[in-house]
Amino acid sequence: MTQSDPHDIQAPALSWLGRMQHHVMWQRMQQQAGLIAAHGAASEIVWSCEHDPVYTTGRRGIDNRRMAELPAPLIVTDRGGETTFHGPGQVMLYPVLSLRARHLGVRDYVCLLEQSCIDLLDVHDIKAGRRDGLPGVWVDRAKVAAIGLRVSQGVVWHGMALNVRIDPQWFAAINACGAGLGVCSMHDFIEPLPLAELANEWYALLCTRLAAVH
Repeated sequence: MTQSDPHDIQAPALSWLGRMQHHVMWQRMQQQAGLIAAHGAASEIVWSCEHDPVYTTGRRGIDNRRMAELPAPLIVTDRGGETTFHGPGQVMLYPVLSLRARHLGVRDYVCLLEQSCIDLLDVHDIKAGRRDGLPGVWVDRAKVAAIGLRVSQGVVWHGMALNVRIDPQWFAAINACGAGLGVCSMHDFIEPLPLAELANEWYALLCTRLAAVH
């Protein structure tokens, strides 16, 4: 069988969903991942939304806090990573992609997705980057975007959460960043665009990065 050429793969479509409960979004991603595993990259999509307040945790389990102490519901998911918060004022970007068809390794994809977020912040004159040994995107010692992914059968889902205008008190109940590190939002530096417009910009930058692979 001839291997697919990643240059032949069309850019996935973007769908902005507005306010969406996390468990509904998670179910959609799982279903779409199954379609991509069965039918290939033609079923790829990028979803973006804003969530109602919710804490999610990955396969590493929750931090040293009991569920009952959290000020919003906790959902245990199938993504990698630890506990984080999603809520109003945050842009979620959920690319559901065939890494196999795109000839992309998981580490390379993590770097690509984080870089697309760094690119977006750079467009808005916010200097962001990575921190050695820590996931996500950072402005100095404060995390501005979190990442958590699930990969199965060559398909990746879940994605990134970018803090645009969010109350940092939501993060006080968890150790979201590590000792001595904090959380920030775009609003700490600029007056940000509406979430849907930021989602469109982020999507375009992600597609540019994907198209440049190989």
